[in-house]
Amino acid sequence: MSDRRFPRLLTHPYLLLTLTVLFWSGNMVVGRGLREAVPPMSLAFGRWILALLLTLPFAWPHRHTLRGLNAGQWGILLVLGVLGVGAYNTLAYLALAHTTATNAALLNSFIPIAIIAISWFLGHRATRVESVGVALSFIGVMTIVSRGDPAVLAGLSLNVGDLWMLAAVLSWALYTLGLKWRPAGVHPMALLATLTVIGLAVLAPLTWLELAGGVQLHLSPAALAGVAYTGIFPAFLGYVFYNRAVAEVGASKAGLFIHLMPAFSTILATLFLGEVPRLYHFSGIALILAGIWLTTGFKNR
Repeated sequence: MSDRRFPRLLTHPYLLLTLTVLFWSGNMVVGRGLREAVPPMSLAFGRWILALLLTLPFAWPHRHTLRGLNAGQWGILLVLGVLGVGAYNTLAYLALAHTTATNAALLNSFIPIAIIAISWFLGHRATRVESVGVALSFIGVMTIVSRGDPAVLAGLSLNVGDLWMLAAVLSWALYTLGLKWRPAGVHPMALLATLTVIGLAVLAPLTWLELAGGVQLHLSPAALAGVAYTGIFPAFLGYVFYNRAVAEVGASKAGLFIHLMPAFSTILATLFLGEVPRLYHFSGIALILAGIWLTTGFKNR
């Protein structure tokens, strides 16, 4: 492989999406693990403060690309900031405080379906291959979540946390589709910094209300390390990678990669928790990968 091709491979949109979902898989685990130490609003606010500090050095030289935006373009940025930064992860953290990781993983897997459904209302029709790919990968998700037993899915019950997760799914689907209308010419890092500031403006009063209500923070070294992870990888790098990939391959294909989260959760549990993968893990992962291949690579082949 040539030196020129190797750097291009490192920025390939499908690699960026895969890394993003890997970071987000860890985010779900960390968010669930921190629920007793750091309440959801405080966790969301803390992670985005860190992400903003990481973004600003890269965004500041490109701040001039924000000049000249009209009211409509600023309105689009406002909506994207509220949905992508202020809402999605905050709602997901709220959900993880009340529901199981299994329910959260299953409901989060509706994001690609929500993207396609909303796109349909906006006039975009998914091809037959895309529809089959999404259905196949979703079956793979359900195979892993149900541990290969349909009775497990039948026994799942919805609670308030699941409703929060459904709201998170809707917000992320709208954010992903809304990236299509982001103002042209704005540098990606300046865009991320702007969206982060807007999201923090939403989160700041909610965090204050949470802490004023008597919720306690327990910032042990482990909790601080968890917050640092959520700020560096899922928030900063994850959003940089995801925004760039959506710009290259579109919302439907990018959203489909979220189905990799249960697969990565299986791999992480094997590596760090010593859990032994079962046949249903391999079957589910194979179905997910087959669905992604159909949607992203079938036409080219």
